[in-house]
Amino acid sequence: MTKPRVGFLGTGWIGRHRMQAMIESGAILPVAVSDLSEECVQEAARLAPDAAVLPSLDAMLDARLDGLVIATPSALHAEQSIAALNRGIAVFCQKPLGRNAAEAQAVVDAAKNADRLLSVDFSYRLTSAIQAIEPLIRNGELGDLFAIDLTFHNAYGPDKPWFYDRAQSGGGCVMDLGVHLVDLALWLQDFPQVEHVSSRLFAGGQPLSPSSDEVEDYAVARLDLTNGVSVRLACSWRLQAGQEAVIEASFYGTNGGAALKNIGGSFYDFEALRFSGTSTDRLVQPPDEWGGRAAAAWAGRLADNPCFDPAAERLGDVADVLDRIYQPAG
Repeated sequence: MTKPRVGFLGTGWIGRHRMQAMIESGAILPVAVSDLSEECVQEAARLAPDAAVLPSLDAMLDARLDGLVIATPSALHAEQSIAALNRGIAVFCQKPLGRNAAEAQAVVDAAKNADRLLSVDFSYRLTSAIQAIEPLIRNGELGDLFAIDLTFHNAYGPDKPWFYDRAQSGGGCVMDLGVHLVDLALWLQDFPQVEHVSSRLFAGGQPLSPSSDEVEDYAVARLDLTNGVSVRLACSWRLQAGQEAVIEASFYGTNGGAALKNIGGSFYDFEALRFSGTSTDRLVQPPDEWGGRAAAAWAGRLADNPCFDPAAERLGDVADVLDRIYQPAG
């Protein structure tokens, strides 16, 4: 069986990590790489020495690809994804799919019209911790879910200037980190409708107005869902929280609770806990090599069935919630 021919557009650290996961899955053939940085291209060439080094997206689109992996700045994601999909090329894109819901929906529409696979790298879904919590929620073992608390504090800020330009990034820590939290809350519940959103955004400790051109480095939000669940979300860059990261997703129901928690400030090590009254059971603990699982899963799906996956229609729901966090109802 011939393996799908895949190109990699953007080969910085995250792009190369996902590239390696796909190569190691054995599902795809890496045939092309492209990046403005010669250093990044050279690093990618070590992973795929037979891949052609191409100068641009247009050259990638002419390379007879079956799939394109996009790990470029956020402002380019929607345009590049649509260009590939319109050429019949499946897409695996880093988050966010678009800087707003309109951009994200345009990509989903292009994938549907082209009948081609589209996925976003929502990698936290495939941590062992969330995989252990998922059946507790979906099978009703926690009872009636009524509250979700979500946190992602990062002691550092991004190291690329474009992250701090709203026109290029679409937003700050909500777009960078909060997107994962929103996705987890909705995905684990099969995407209930969001009835109301309230939020407050800050930069340098000062509140931001919805019309500000600055990007936020701290945000809190509340989502009221039509199924009765209340979601509280907090995320930040450079918060002085006493450790490198605070990453938690806690789920509370009438029959107990469960939580994903990072360990010792780690960005990568998570445990899953099950709560019953005052008792706690540990369901999952490190080690867990989870970072490339979403990429490998897309590669496997591409090899098996490159057609549009209806699950991609929900990508617009996540983007819509982010829009509402940035522009909450009065």
